[in-house]
Parts: sequence; structure tokens; C-alpha cells
Amino acid sequence: MAARSALINVMVSAATKAARGLLRDFGEVENLQVAAKGTSDFVSNADHKAEKTLRQELHKARPKFGFLLEEQGTVEGEDDRHVWVVDPLDGTTNFLHGIPHFAISAALLRDGEPIAGIVHEPVRDEMFIAEKGAGAWLNDRRLRVSGRRHLENAVVATGIPHRGRGDHEHFLKELPLVMANTAGVRRFGSAALDLAWVAAGRYEGFWERHLNAWDVAAGILLVREAGGLVTEMDGGANMLESGSILAANDQLHGPLRKLFKQAARA
Repeated sequence: MAARSALINVMVSAATKAARGLLRDFGEVENLQVAAKGTSDFVSNADHKAEKTLRQELHKARPKFGFLLEEQGTVEGEDDRHVWVVDPLDGTTNFLHGIPHFAISAALLRDGEPIAGIVHEPVRDEMFIAEKGAGAWLNDRRLRVSGRRHLENAVVATGIPHRGRGDHEHFLKELPLVMANTAGVRRFGSAALDLAWVAAGRYEGFWERHLNAWDVAAGILLVREAGGLVTEMDGGANMLESGSILAANDQLHGPLRKLFKQAARA
């Protein structure tokens, strides 16, 4: 890619440092599978350590910026226009079960809009990068969303509601429609990576509800900078607050929205 900005260099450096600790801890997870509670505590500690590293590194580089953190919540900064939004371990359940599909996600918001973002997948050493107006990149390769134009050729990702979370009944109206009209539905367990993979053209689309800002802030910018469209499920633009998101290439965003409208009427 073209020379990275100082801002992106700061974010990449922080994520790389945090990833080293996550990879070490991930290597230990399999040894802890016999004790469910012990494994959960271990993963929680891994999560907190990664968040601490990210916060320290980002604060050192931009000391006046605030934070929105998964584990520690909101931390006010002197500069109220700029906020770091950080998820140190997106895909915690995968991590807990020894499944090598998880990521670090970090974005910088200016006046509530993402202007820089990274999603780092440590196991495959994939660093997805986006900066407003500068495009989206995977390591040093420019990203573009998929060029597929028809739903029957599309692979679409989602997050499936689980025990105690999400609207199961509504999801079960949407899923059959998507299944019947696409080449496949995937559920890999990390919204940050799902969005990054839409940006990379691996998926044609992604939808989910009840997400948090730290799950999606970086991914929203990645998809936009790769030429895709991102809205709420109903077409609104308030994804970071509502937790509702539909991301796709510009050819398939509309047809997918039509399916979800149809499901809402069912």
C-alpha cells in the first residue's frame, strides 16, 4: 500500500503488540479445556491483558483522545471529538473453545464517525486496515468488495442468536429466506472479521443485530473504503448505537434489504 499514515502506524503497532499476548494465551487454551470455569477465567484474563496493552499504546500516542472499551467502558478524554473504540478479543467464544478465528478490532471516531480502523486476525497474521478517503487494505493489498451481482451466487455471513441473547423468533424468519436465495450462509463467530471479509470480497454480505460499537466500528469503515454499503437493517445510518447492521456490495445490498423487509412482514 501507499505509505501508511502516522495514525495507522500507531494502531497497527498497538494491535501487533496485543496480538502477541493473545497468541501465547491461545496456545494455552487447549490445556485448560477440562475445567470450564477455569478456561473462562483464563480467557477473561487474556481479554483484559490485551485491552490494557491496546489502551496503553494508543494513549501513549494520542494522550488527549478518549476511549470506548469493551471491558472498561467509557473513558473521557480532553479531546471530546476523538474516541478510540476497542475490542481486544472479538470472537471470545471461539477463543474459549480453541477455534482459531478471532480478532482485535480498533477504530478511531471523529465526531462519532469512524475515520481509521484496523481488524487484526493474529492466527493468519492478517491485518485489515482502513482510513477515511485512503481505501481499505489487507496487509499490503488493496481491497475491493465482491463484484458478484446476483444473490444466487452470493455467500452471506451472519451472527446467530444464542441462549439469552437476540431475537430468535425474528432471526428464524430471516434465515430461511436468505438460505433459499443465496449460495450459502456462514456463521463464524466474529462480527469484526465478518465485516473485514465483506471488504475483502470473501463474503458478499453480512447482517446481524444487537451488536456493540466496538464489534463493528472498524469493520464499517473497512467495508465503506472497499466500495461497499453499510446501513442498519432498516436502511438507517445509526449502526454504532443501534447495533443493527447490513453490509454488502453495492449490487446486493438492496436485494438483501428486500429479503429482510419480507421477513419483517411474515
